[in-house]
Amino acid sequence: MPIISHTAARTVILSAAWVLASTWAGELRGQGEGADSPEKPAEKAAASTADPSIPVGELPLVLAPLTKDELAVEADAWRDIVRAKVKEVSDAELAARGGEGGDAAGGRSALNRLREEQSALIDRFSTVISAFEAKGGDGTELRAYAKAVSGVRLDITDASATWDAVTGWLTSREGGVKWLLGLLRVLAILLVFWIIAGLVKRAVKKAAAVNDTFPELLEQFFIKISFRMVMLIGLLVALSSVGFNVGALLALIGGASFIIGFALQDTLGNFASGLMLLIYRPFDVGDVVEVGGVSGKIDQVSLVSTTIRTFDNKMVLVPNKKVWGEVITNASASKRRRVDMVFGIGYEDDAEKAKGILERLVAGHDKVLEDPEPVVQLHELADSSVNFICRPWVATPDYWDVHWDITRQVKEEFDAAGISIPYPQQDVHLHQVGGA
Repeated sequence: MPIISHTAARTVILSAAWVLASTWAGELRGQGEGADSPEKPAEKAAASTADPSIPVGELPLVLAPLTKDELAVEADAWRDIVRAKVKEVSDAELAARGGEGGDAAGGRSALNRLREEQSALIDRFSTVISAFEAKGGDGTELRAYAKAVSGVRLDITDASATWDAVTGWLTSREGGVKWLLGLLRVLAILLVFWIIAGLVKRAVKKAAAVNDTFPELLEQFFIKISFRMVMLIGLLVALSSVGFNVGALLALIGGASFIIGFALQDTLGNFASGLMLLIYRPFDVGDVVEVGGVSGKIDQVSLVSTTIRTFDNKMVLVPNKKVWGEVITNASASKRRRVDMVFGIGYEDDAEKAKGILERLVAGHDKVLEDPEPVVQLHELADSSVNFICRPWVATPDYWDVHWDITRQVKEEFDAAGISIPYPQQDVHLHQVGGA
């Protein structure tokens, strides 16, 4: 049996103790870390960047279930992809500027391809930013970065490079071709909605013609508003088809409604008055009215103004706010009107004879109505004449014809009968007072 020296034995014992102590300390350290320091969760990977060439139309479907925090990860991942592509484009631009001859031409061709890829990635990046903002995220910095790296940088000192960049963008699927297709799509959508709006307008016009309860003003309003509403919907659809954020536009308009309303308060007041005119219908096109100090026939009524054609054929535009806020006299509202006329004779003339002439002329006129019965009476003893009132009833369109005819006939009959039509006069009596 071999004999182990004292020194060797001590060395073995110390080595074993050191190993045991190291193991025990490691276990304690591991337990302490496990107790005091929770395990750091691994960062989640972006789900939409697995295929950077994913169609833009499918990307919103992938992003729809994600939360705001998850979309923040997606946006950062797409930003990194865009940044890498921008770096690649910048390197290619430097290489293209330094190349010559065929190498330069080949470098510019590759550069145009890289720019097309960059534009495609920025489109997808913008889609992710929109989804992030829609769920409450702040995409200001992300959108600023996307805007900063968008577009094509041109060196106008290099005509060949500039031409290649412009032609490359025009022929690129993500550049000129994309914008051309988008423009054609917008025009096609607007054309379709224009045809639909025309059909709707025609249908509304036909329905209004069948229903006699609607006045012409209300018919014109429905016809115009139906056409414009369909075209407005078509415009929104056309803008959304090319990626325009219609929701943001509507939100912007809604937020600015107070400022717009304050700036256009007079116009909005006229608009509101126009709606009241259409609802309560105090007059219609062709009616003879007196409103706002203007007399004439209603020629046209819009939502902001009323056009009146005066009897001397002048066109007067009266704001609807003034029309609705003042007294409206409509001479065409009733189917029948009373013609009020006054005829005077001298005090020396035969009153009964004059009354008989007036009754005969009124009864013999073919446009005077029998019901209500005309009124002819001695009305007053004026300063210079004995006045008769003559009040026949006529159809509204015949008002002035009857007025002019009877006035002319009365003058002729009174002259033939020797009845005078006096004019204002004053008798002066002189009294002589005894003088020197």
